[in-house]
Amino acid sequence: MRRYGKSVLTIFAVLTLTTFVFPPEAGAQTPADDGWHLEIRPYLWLAGIHGTVGALGNEASVHAGFDDIFSNLNIGLMSAVETRYKRIVMPVDFIWLSLSDEKAAPGGFILTSIKADLTQVILAPRVGYRIVDSGKIKLDALTGFRYWHMGTTLTPQPGGPAPSESANWFDALAGAKLHVELAPKLQLIALGDIGGGGANSDYQFAGALGYELNKKWTLSAGYRYMAVNYRPNTQLGFVNDTTTSGILVGATWNIK
Repeated sequence: MRRYGKSVLTIFAVLTLTTFVFPPEAGAQTPADDGWHLEIRPYLWLAGIHGTVGALGNEASVHAGFDDIFSNLNIGLMSAVETRYKRIVMPVDFIWLSLSDEKAAPGGFILTSIKADLTQVILAPRVGYRIVDSGKIKLDALTGFRYWHMGTTLTPQPGGPAPSESANWFDALAGAKLHVELAPKLQLIALGDIGGGGANSDYQFAGALGYELNKKWTLSAGYRYMAVNYRPNTQLGFVNDTTTSGILVGATWNIK
């Protein structure tokens, strides 16, 4: 929890510091904007997963890099949608992954290895207010929740019972998103949020550079880190104490 608290402070310190480093232009005013705006952001998160997963009193470590995940990925979908009306912003993020990893069993006399199959669904709808919208700076304060569905099956090799368990929970979120125009076509985007409720801790931070191809399309690349520690108050429950991090690449389609 101490490391979690430091990460939380770091997220908001970076966002606040950037606002002072790139202050709004004096006297700058945002043009009147009375309409709706919609952006769709398909992306690819080249991430690895590390930590511990478990079910029914059995736990296994997972250390899968992006190359491992890609080679064992069954299916995946990642996308974000943001709707805005004046200063009201409503972003939604969605991730769906199905993957597996196999590690040698301790001792290795009867069981040679344990295969862990993971299914992960993350849905994070939020609503917020653009507290800064002046000059080259946009800063959104956000709140919402993150819904998790995690499923784990541990299969002993060469054979045996395969305990499996799944869990569904919600974590309340609070966070911020910063958008800075570094040059006419170059943008800096940084975001972070923290939460909890169903999980003991739940937080993420990300930063990216975007290049505007035209008024409709922007390409971006950066880094994203997400951590969750879900351990119910029972020895037989589902366990998911993992971090997911890696390079983020995507595109933004400005529909309206």
